[in-house]
Amino acid sequence: MALDQSFVGRTYPPTAPYEVGREKIREFAEAVGDPNPAYVDPEAAKALGHPDVIAPPTFVFAITHKASGRVVMDPQLGLDYSRVVHGDQKFAYTRPVRAGDRLSVTSTIEAVKSMAGNDILDVRGDVHDEAGEHVVTAWTKLVARAAEEA
Repeated sequence: MALDQSFVGRTYPPTAPYEVGREKIREFAEAVGDPNPAYVDPEAAKALGHPDVIAPPTFVFAITHKASGRVVMDPQLGLDYSRVVHGDQKFAYTRPVRAGDRLSVTSTIEAVKSMAGNDILDVRGDVHDEAGEHVVTAWTKLVARAAEEA
């Protein structure tokens, strides 16, 4: 069943704040194999003009992915998540994510398309800090593969 096109433009409420911790940043940097000292050493980060360690660019995916769960699990949308594969991801930063940030994500459905029997969903996650300042926008493309013929 095709996704409901009327959902384009629908915005979901902001998430509760996620507090970014130094240890989470270190673990993420280690997991992705990025040895940049600004991710683990506060002095190295300060030497680059940051108040504390910063996160690798893709760190924010963990926060925006959780927020997009509100979208994909919305029963009215009609998305069969068991058939979903990750199609694409991109980010546009205003500033790096830093240890100590308290970030909230507002998710918006930007597009719903059907192609070759597959449903394609584009979700934008706008990430703001506790002061309401924009930090990053993340775009996620999800593809719900067509059901196989019986």
